[in-house]
Parts: sequence; structure tokens; C-alpha cells
Amino acid sequence: MTVLQALRKHWPEYLIEAWALGMFMVSAGVFTVAFEYPESQLRQMIDNADLRRVLTGIAMGLTAIALIYSRPGKRSGAHMNPAITLGFLRLGKINGIDALFYIIAQFAGGVLGVLLVATAFGAAFEQAPVGYAATLPGKAGTEVAFVAELAISAGMMLMVLLVSNSARFATATGVCAGILVAVYISIEGPLSGMSMNPARSFASAAPGGQWQAFWIYCTAPVIGMLAATEVYLRLRGGDRVKCAKLLHPDDVRCIHCNYTPAPEVATPATFDRINSRTGT
Repeated sequence: MTVLQALRKHWPEYLIEAWALGMFMVSAGVFTVAFEYPESQLRQMIDNADLRRVLTGIAMGLTAIALIYSRPGKRSGAHMNPAITLGFLRLGKINGIDALFYIIAQFAGGVLGVLLVATAFGAAFEQAPVGYAATLPGKAGTEVAFVAELAISAGMMLMVLLVSNSARFATATGVCAGILVAVYISIEGPLSGMSMNPARSFASAAPGGQWQAFWIYCTAPVIGMLAATEVYLRLRGGDRVKCAKLLHPDDVRCIHCNYTPAPEVATPATFDRINSRTGT
């Protein structure tokens, strides 16, 4: 497939990836302002920084779950992360051209999401302590931040591969991902800011010019997730990976495995459903 053919046929999935990470960044920005901006009522009500971080983690975990289980998310596969896309590329489950456009879309969508929040909240979002919700190393330093990012990224990718390819638990992949996001923000956040995602970190760093130790967020998530794919290959083998989607419902197409939903067979039950929708 050529680049032009891919754009003509798969542009909806590319736009979905941009939308998904954009919405994740909007959520991250809104909740960070709500819990960290000094003039916010929630910030004034909750003085404990650890509790605020846990609540932020829960909010972002629920955001991830909502995006993964949304109909658009089910269509693109809800990667929302170049490192995940590269992991599936290594496994041979996504076309190279599709992977390229997924990654471009993720970066673009993330930046647009951050700019939207900046437009809505202005200085409350742009200035410290919120600072564009940037991911920055904690007090333990860059080495610890790098190792932490590598570990949580490997854990996320390994979970995705193990759960999404389990006949029994595949439908719970999104819930497991959301739980990990919440736990990581709550526990690992003070070490690295909890990124796991080069596009997510770039989206905050670019508008705010906060490039401190940005190399961590470009390298550790990719290395961690690619390492997890290698572990899975050796434990289970590539044949066990069904597709590049986190969820693979039967009612939406898949550009990764060329799945197309079968047309609904016209039965009396079908006409009953149509009539009930139209009120006839």
C-alpha cells in the first residue's frame, strides 16, 4: 500500500488517534488545573499533595478507559502512544505506513489538546505549579526517572499483550490499562511525572518550552515497550498476538488485520429493531 492509498483508506483511524490523545491531554490539563492551581477550590479544599495526586490518577485512569472503550477508540485500536504503536510494529501487527501516520497523528493531537487547554485557562494552566502539565524528573534525579519510565512502560505493554490476547480477559484490556494509569500516577508520578508516552510529553514540553531531561521521555518509554514485546515473543510467540488493537469488537472495521464486519442479515428481529428506532 502506498502513502496516498493509506491516507485515502485509513484517514479516519489516523484522525481518531489524534483525537484520542488530544482528549487525554485536555483531561490531563483540566484535572491538573483543578487539583494544583492555587486558586482552584479543589486545591484549597484538599491540602494533601499525595491525595491530590491519587485523585488525579483516578481521573486520568477513567479518562483512558473512556477513550479505549469509545466507539472511535475501538476503531483505531486506541494506541494514543507512539511507543505502543512501535511495539505493535515490531510484532508485525501494524503496517509501517499506518504506524508512521499513527505517530504523526498522536503528536499533533497531543499538542492541539494542550493548546486548547491553554486557550481556555490561560495563566492558570501555563504557569507554575501547573506548567502545561509537563512531565519532569522528580527530586530523585534523571537516572531514577529514566529507570522508572522504562519500568512502567514495559509493564503497560506487557499487560496489553497478555490481556488483549487472552480469550477470557481480552475485553478487560481497557480497564486494566486505566487501572495501571491510575496506579502509576499515584505511585510513580513523583519520580518522573508518569509519562510512558513520547507524544504526551512532547505535547506539554513544546508549548511551554520545558525541555528539561526531555530525552528520558523520548527513549525510556520506547525502550521499555519494545523490551516488553521481546519478552512476550519469547514467552508466547508472535502467533499469539491477534491484532494491534487494544480491543477488537465485531462491529467495527480493523485496518490492522483487514477485518470487516459482516453485513447484518435481514431477519424479523432486525426489522423489529429498525421499527423501534424509527417509532413505526
